[in-house]
Amino acid sequence: MRVRVDPLVCEANAVCVGLAPEVFDLTDDDELQILRPDVPPEEQDRVRHAVRSCPKAALTLEE
Repeated sequence: MRVRVDPLVCEANAVCVGLAPEVFDLTDDDELQILRPDVPPEEQDRVRHAVRSCPKAALTLEE
């Protein structure tokens, strides 16, 4: 599984960071950074939840 962010859509609400901090982080400039674009198996459920919870639908998954 791979996760991507559309930086033009993302508003850095940090919902994903709260749900999967091992995979997502915000930079000092409030830009979303994907720490682990190739999501490890133990994080996949949390990342799926984060993608579904994104208020701007800025995240996508490739499975």
